[in-house]
Amino acid sequence: MRPVELLVMAGVFGVFVGLFVFMGTREWALALIMAGVAFVASLVFIATLLIAVAPKSGDRVDPVDPDAPTGTAGSVHRDPHPGPREH
Repeated sequence: MRPVELLVMAGVFGVFVGLFVFMGTREWALALIMAGVAFVASLVFIATLLIAVAPKSGDRVDPVDPDAPTGTAGSVHRDPHPGPREH
């Protein structure tokens, strides 16, 4: 999920709660406060759920070497100077 999608989902939920509270109370201040609370709470909740879900093994990409085969250490553990080592 992209960050923009996360913000849009939280924004839609915040607007929904704000309208719901406004229709019930007819107070703009309370509706805006509750919309903000709903926005932040849903943002934190959805982000926490996204962190808890582990990606599939095929979805993992080495950030240093995207062409590295899946399931390998990639270029993170590769020697930058291949060849015989002098000790």
